[in-house]
Amino acid sequence: MRHVPARFCASLLAALAVAIPAWAQDAPAGNADNGKKIFLADGCYECHGRDGQGGAFNGPAPILAQTALPFDAFKQQLRDPSNEMPPYVEAVLDDQGAADIFAFLHTLKGPIPAKDVPLLNH
Repeated sequence: MRHVPARFCASLLAALAVAIPAWAQDAPAGNADNGKKIFLADGCYECHGRDGQGGAFNGPAPILAQTALPFDAFKQQLRDPSNEMPPYVEAVLDDQGAADIFAFLHTLKGPIPAKDVPLLNH
């Protein structure tokens, strides 16, 4: 296995730190309230949890709260999903609906660090 220099890793992480916030800015305007309605009505919560916390319905379902995916990658996953997620083609969920869900996911708190869970710190 080839050793990767620490400077390279640090440079890559720095580049990602700049790029990830930019990805979220590329998303079209979405209505988070409507996104929540779609997320619940279309059954997204059944695998990904009501708070986007992820789950294990038919295998591990990723955490969606505060997703770092850029909107285009999020939409691509909706349209042509990997693993066992059903596809949400444009005839079923238009781009505005996808943008609304994306906006909703960014209103969720996301994972709580273990240090912030009192029960885990006894």
